[in-house]
Amino acid sequence: MQLHTETWGEGDRVALLIHGIMADHRTWRRVGPALADRGYRVIAVDLRGHGASGRGEYSPELYADDVVETLPVGAELAIGHSLGGLTLSLAVARLRPERAVFSDPGWYLTSPDPDFGLEALARFKAAPKEQIRAMNPRWEEADVDVELETLAVWDESTALSLAPLIGVDLMPAAPVVPSLVQLADPSFLITEERAALLKERGFEVRSVAGAGHTIHRDDFSGFMASLEGWI
Repeated sequence: MQLHTETWGEGDRVALLIHGIMADHRTWRRVGPALADRGYRVIAVDLRGHGASGRGEYSPELYADDVVETLPVGAELAIGHSLGGLTLSLAVARLRPERAVFSDPGWYLTSPDPDFGLEALARFKAAPKEQIRAMNPRWEEADVDVELETLAVWDESTALSLAPLIGVDLMPAAPVVPSLVQLADPSFLITEERAALLKERGFEVRSVAGAGHTIHRDDFSGFMASLEGWI
């Protein structure tokens, strides 16, 4: 599937951005321009079932196939957040970016709250603005508004399709290209033990102090600072 994309900048270097579940390219509203200011041409996708991209069957493998179908091979940088991090890890051998950043990646899908499973995640499509704001007290108001807009066009069945992956270890055995794993503090997806294992496997691992799962919206400055040396 050819995915909808958004582009910032006209630089000689290329950066790819892959969002997490429920989101679309608009989640990168600050990251895209910031990378463009550093000389990148930044391309962000809407995964299938999200934003302006098509609908269909859903699985990480299909997300990865779509990304490979849509994005250029050999970019200087690729960043994937959450489900986008899982997608990137399944596509990285074909995309072959020079560097990959996995931002709190969905390599071990579980829930920090046993009462908030996939069905509850799907129902979050109808979440009111007050609930989104309360759950994300560090977000700028513009990010709350973006979340409402992206939820409105999100196919919530993408959440239910993740059921076979719950509790399955999806961590890569080794980095395909030089790779940074960027973690929330704490991360409910990558425990300290798993972070240590990733280091043993050759990944660089950095945490953004106090940041929640959507690091780039919780602490944009911390997000960008943790990318130093990688961008």
